[in-house]
Amino acid sequence: MLGNIRARETPVSTSFERTEQTSALEVSIIMPCLNEAETLETCIRKAQWFITENDLAGEVIIADNGSDDGSQAIAKRLGARVVDVPAKGYGSALKGGVAAARGQYIIMGDADDSYDFSNLNPFMVKLRSGYDLVMGNRFRGGIESGAMPFLHRYLGNPVLTGIGKLLFGSPCNDFHCGLRGFRKDAITNLQLQTTGMEFASEMVVKATLHKMQITEVPTTLSPDGRSRPPHLNTWRDGWRHLRFLLMYSPRWLFFYPGIFLILGGLLATLSLLPSPKVHSLLYSSTAMTIGFQIVMFALFTKVFGISEGLLPEDKRLNKLFNYLNLETGLIAGTVLLVVGMAASIYAFGIWGQHDFGSLNPTETMPIVIPGVTCLALGIQAIFSSFFLSILGLKR
Repeated sequence: MLGNIRARETPVSTSFERTEQTSALEVSIIMPCLNEAETLETCIRKAQWFITENDLAGEVIIADNGSDDGSQAIAKRLGARVVDVPAKGYGSALKGGVAAARGQYIIMGDADDSYDFSNLNPFMVKLRSGYDLVMGNRFRGGIESGAMPFLHRYLGNPVLTGIGKLLFGSPCNDFHCGLRGFRKDAITNLQLQTTGMEFASEMVVKATLHKMQITEVPTTLSPDGRSRPPHLNTWRDGWRHLRFLLMYSPRWLFFYPGIFLILGGLLATLSLLPSPKVHSLLYSSTAMTIGFQIVMFALFTKVFGISEGLLPEDKRLNKLFNYLNLETGLIAGTVLLVVGMAASIYAFGIWGQHDFGSLNPTETMPIVIPGVTCLALGIQAIFSSFFLSILGLKR
């Protein structure tokens, strides 16, 4: 009810910590705010109308990120709660707002009047039916002329959304829609970390990895109502979203490229051993060595991410570690070292037979190159096994 929404300024932490205050509201509508005086009043009035018209127990929260244009005064005058979030960034503002929210459900959206806060019923219907995260889909709901830049509409959003669906199997078809609803307890449990614009991607990625119930509803996008340029920087923030998606997927960033190099290098090495193409043999062996190290990076990243709570537990990885542990790594590394040393000694013997003079590369290099490769892989296996064990000490 509008009468229950009182203006106040509340400093909060930017982390998703549970508040001690018992939630007595059904919905909190949160708007991150940084100098939004031109459009803030319109957004607040629409949100308040929605709450009153649908007889909801709700509140409107303005998560202010250091505005100096009077936005806080506007929000307090209209009866919205103003939450002061000193830590800069889109993600920081939203995390501060969520931490202070009293609603069971939260609907977040930008305060630039590009989203219609008076038409949030589709989100409430899905949230009440049990979904953890309800994403708006601007491509299904409609994008008005001038509402989204050409590059964002036809390149940035489709490409980043496609990458997100490929890397994580996400059901979302509009990864970066700023209007979305979620259950507060569900998103709190994800322990979101990012502070900038990539916060939007982190929420979708983590919700997908944790197998939460996710759905979409059509959402319209209107032109930005402000006269100043938006805070979003096309290339900088696009790159931040892309690098976040890659870093959160060690399987695609490290494992698949590493396996490709190992298998490709191995097949090429086996085919080149009987031939005089020793220079090609050097490249194929190097590919195996590099590929092995990249695969180890995948394991390092996965174990670190799980240990730090950034990634959920992986049952397949746990089963793998029943067999792949420090001892088996040391044994495998030692075997490779022995094979490499044996090949090196054999090659040294051939050199001795030639009185340590000039050699025919096609005679010795097919022995030396695999021997050196085994030595390198053995050393990597031994020290990587120790490093994995150190990363897994918490477990």
